[in-house]
Amino acid sequence: MTAKIISGTEIAAQIREELKTEVAMLKANNNIQPGLVTVLVGKNPASVSYVTAKGRTAHELGFYSIQDDQPETIAQDDLLKLIKNYNEDPRIHGILVQLPLPVHINENKVLYAIDPDKDVDGFHPVNVGKLMIGEGRFYPCTPYGIQQMLIRSGVNTDGAEVVVVGRSNIVGKPIGMMLIQKAKDANATVTFCHTRTKDIKAHTLRADVLIVAAGKPNAITADMVKEGCVVIDVGVNRIGVTPEGKAKLAGDVDFAAVKEKASMITPVPGGVGPMTITMLMLNTVRAAKIAAGIAVD
Repeated sequence: MTAKIISGTEIAAQIREELKTEVAMLKANNNIQPGLVTVLVGKNPASVSYVTAKGRTAHELGFYSIQDDQPETIAQDDLLKLIKNYNEDPRIHGILVQLPLPVHINENKVLYAIDPDKDVDGFHPVNVGKLMIGEGRFYPCTPYGIQQMLIRSGVNTDGAEVVVVGRSNIVGKPIGMMLIQKAKDANATVTFCHTRTKDIKAHTLRADVLIVAAGKPNAITADMVKEGCVVIDVGVNRIGVTPEGKAKLAGDVDFAAVKEKASMITPVPGGVGPMTITMLMLNTVRAAKIAAGIAVD
């Protein structure tokens, strides 16, 4: 068996086309233009790259988009005032503060200052709590992307054994909570594994769907995966440099070996990564509709 490749690049492109149509209809029929602001503090090269990509995507979809660059020396109180202004700006439906922030700024205070109705990253405690009780409005973008990949690849999670390797607040915990809900495209039996799990292999061998966000190259090898499992590799690890001078990337799964046992698998790059920005855009459109009183699913 050689696994079918789940292409995040292709699925993200499909969703963006759908969003482009929806944004055009919101403008034409409701005079609504989704608005997104990305706040960048400092000039961390990775953060600059991410924020630029987010702004470019927002522009392509027809959003009202602002990239607000602030110096690394900005005081925490000044950053909080900036967020307050965007909370009160009716043109802005989504606020994203790019992490990490400088060490003198308390990240939680900043994230918690964002209006939960504009928290399109899905990290505010109000939105995390709503996710927990099955009333989620804005799901964290990477887990949301994973769920969409499963749905659009025809993977049925109803009653499935899902094993999540990793327990971060950004990926592991939320995707587990999303898939365990008594809801359509969920209803899974979820097991979490982490660095203190005594025998990870014993758990991963039971998985119908294996989601790996361990942060370690080749953490999952072929002997840890049962035949026919669906494997979602969230990891992005720099393992060297290509002859062209570009970063050489690998996931958390031994792709070459595992793809011979899995029924479906995501590549790295081109798997989960492209979905994250797309789901941010989907959340922003959703926020614009909620703000206008338009019913959402």
